[in-house]
Amino acid sequence: MKRSMLIKVVGVVCAAAVMVAALAGCASQESAATKQQAENRQYMTQVNQVMEDLKSRLSSFTDAVSRGDVVGMRMQADNAFKALDELDKLTVPDDLKDVQQEYVDGSSKLKDALNSYIELYTEIDSATEAQPFDYSTYDQRIADIKSAYDEGIGKLQSGDNKATEKN
Repeated sequence: MKRSMLIKVVGVVCAAAVMVAALAGCASQESAATKQQAENRQYMTQVNQVMEDLKSRLSSFTDAVSRGDVVGMRMQADNAFKALDELDKLTVPDDLKDVQQEYVDGSSKLKDALNSYIELYTEIDSATEAQPFDYSTYDQRIADIKSAYDEGIGKLQSGDNKATEKN
């Protein structure tokens, strides 16, 4: 009798140990998933903050453009570049690396567009009678700049869409 009771107790203890181990495994998986979600949320919060900063800085760039202030354009573009550089430097969770690549590509296109815009207006501003600006290329250059700008914005939006899909 004692032996069969001992076997039952050992069986119950073993079953309990297996259940505890299984629950611990689930908890560690849940903990890893929770940690990953927290990292993803932190990253996206940082992205949103950089985008708000970029929006403000691009607004200042637009103000400089409306005044025809080439020096102001350069200064405000450089400020916008700082925000874009911050975006490129963010620590990225592994499962959002493709999202970050969209942001980096978009940042690069926006920088190119802003630099091209400033270059165009610098040429116009520095034109003289002896060396006038060639307005025959103006429309095409503006179209190219707009295309690069739109492509950069598109990449940023693509990054947002990918992040939303992963959420």
